[in-house]
Amino acid sequence: MVVTVSRSVRSAVPSPQPLGTDTPHTCEVPHFAPVRVRGGRHQLHRLLRHRRRAVAAGLAVTAAALVAAGPYPGTGAPDARRARGHPVTEPARERSGARPVAAPVRIADAATVRLLRPGDRVDVVAAGDGGSGDATVIARGARVTKVPEPVDGTAADGALVVVSVPRAVAHRLAGAGASTRLAVTLC
Repeated sequence: MVVTVSRSVRSAVPSPQPLGTDTPHTCEVPHFAPVRVRGGRHQLHRLLRHRRRAVAAGLAVTAAALVAAGPYPGTGAPDARRARGHPVTEPARERSGARPVAAPVRIADAATVRLLRPGDRVDVVAAGDGGSGDATVIARGARVTKVPEPVDGTAADGALVVVSVPRAVAHRLAGAGASTRLAVTLC
């Protein structure tokens, strides 16, 4: 197939011009206020906010996966006996001497005991033998739990006070009360 071009079509096509002559004339750009894109700064904050949420969600999924993949019973792992997803807690071991007990103490000076009230902290002091002035602190910071009413005719023997002390200190108080005169000082 042969296509023939007529002369009338050729004349409608403009003749080629030298390069660079077909551009429009330059003109000066008018002054205008700077263009500000609305919401640009807020979009950055929104992107960061969603990024934080994505990281938080990823960390939560990772933690759940780690708990679910914990040691299973029967695998021989040292922590296998614990329930999955729960922290290992050892039962608190109580020392027999650490738990406070109530210890009645007879104080030599009955007038001093009248100054005491439940809740006061006192040091219990054992007076030395023979009046040499030596004194030993038997209990430091003992809490007064009860001050019983004095019985008639026992003022010469002193007065009773109940203090809360550890069991080992209560044993020392009982031993010291049997052999020496006891006194208290307020803390």
